Amino acid sequence: MTVIKGEQAISKGAVWKFLIPSLIGVLLFLVPIKWNGEITIGIGVMASALLGWGSEWIPAFLVWMLGFTAAVTLVAVLVKPAFVMDRPFLKNLFVVGPFGIITRLFGFAVGVMAYFEVGPAFISSRATGGVVLFDLAPVLLTWFLFAGVMLPLLVEFGLMEFFGALLTRFMRPIFTLPGRSSIDTLASWMGAAPVGVVITMKQYDENNYTGREAAVIATTFSIASVAFSLVVAKVIGLGHLFVPFYLTLSVASIAAAIIMPRIPPLSRKPDTYFDGSARQENDEAIPEGETAVSWGWKLALKKAETTKSAKGLVKDGVSTVLDIWLGLIPLVMSLGALALIIAEFTPIFNWISYPLVPILTWMGLPEAAAAAPTMLVGFADMFLPSVIGSGIESELTRFVVGTLSLTQLIYMSEIGILILRSNIPVSFLDLVVIFIQRTIITLPIIVVIAHLFVF
Repeated sequence: MTVIKGEQAISKGAVWKFLIPSLIGVLLFLVPIKWNGEITIGIGVMASALLGWGSEWIPAFLVWMLGFTAAVTLVAVLVKPAFVMDRPFLKNLFVVGPFGIITRLFGFAVGVMAYFEVGPAFISSRATGGVVLFDLAPVLLTWFLFAGVMLPLLVEFGLMEFFGALLTRFMRPIFTLPGRSSIDTLASWMGAAPVGVVITMKQYDENNYTGREAAVIATTFSIASVAFSLVVAKVIGLGHLFVPFYLTLSVASIAAAIIMPRIPPLSRKPDTYFDGSARQENDEAIPEGETAVSWGWKLALKKAETTKSAKGLVKDGVSTVLDIWLGLIPLVMSLGALALIIAEFTPIFNWISYPLVPILTWMGLPEAAAAAPTMLVGFADMFLPSVIGSGIESELTRFVVGTLSLTQLIYMSEIGILILRSNIPVSFLDLVVIFIQRTIITLPIIVVIAHLFVF
């Protein structure tokens, strides 16, 4: 039995090669599972199990890994040994510029000070270096161990092509994106936002997204998972209002997703692929005589038949894991700690939030002065607004603070650093502007919904 596409015969084996790995990928990345009272995904169950089992030794392993990365980076830059210079992956990972060297050394220093509780308190504090070492980095370590290795099941066997053909007529006119981007969104929604960003990074590097599309997806569709949203709602004292809380978050996020791609800086990103080629206007057109399902099926089988060998896919997966572990985590340790130090030990966010106080008062939010800093501190870390806002007495104000912190989406302790380290054409200044734009767009929507339907 064969599947025919024009004059090209596709073997029955390609059907199974598409269906079996893709089904496993869907089950691992996209299907919600209730585990220990929380909603997560298969990858999340594995990561949580490893995190629970290794909770005592993972921070120590991270400190060792940070030291290893810093040492090898120094050797690679200063000595340029052949075993690094002759291997493109290792050369790209360890031969970095002055900024990379400084962040890796500082990241190692933060890890040591936080683990042994030595050095300046503003670095070793549990609220700064401790948050990154004991809370953020272990999650990245465990999630991406499994996500990196198993990601090919989701993106390399035709599932993206199938959904791309099915949903492009919906995604392109509304969000200016290809249909395949729906997979990134689902992976974020059901699992974790960084997983969605990693999928987008890989798709851009493989010329499946243009620079503009990748920038839009990473900064607009890498939404907080249902599980994390529930945690935020509970921390800020709104667990009993989670349904209206999440519905409000969803409405505001969809509105931002429609508007953001159509305004600068995202609208001005180059609509070209990573290799420099331009996107063709009809590259997603469904041929005459084909339905979206039949065309998606043929594209999926073609992709499955031409995918890499198992050895090649495993090698790519391991490379992704090592890139995250040895490249991203040191950045998270250094820049994440720096962002938290600014938020926790300086009045900067209080100063820059003063203009928000009269606006929040005009919007009818009680305790506007207490709420204003939370509207901006989320740029450092998404969890900070909820922690700070939990002390606000007004339930209405806490509702707005909590939902806004999740719709702002850009936070430097994790997502921001992940995007900046990728090839996606987004700068730090872009992230600042996008964070402000998302705040301006979603805040009025959240306030109106809260006033009209919740309180």
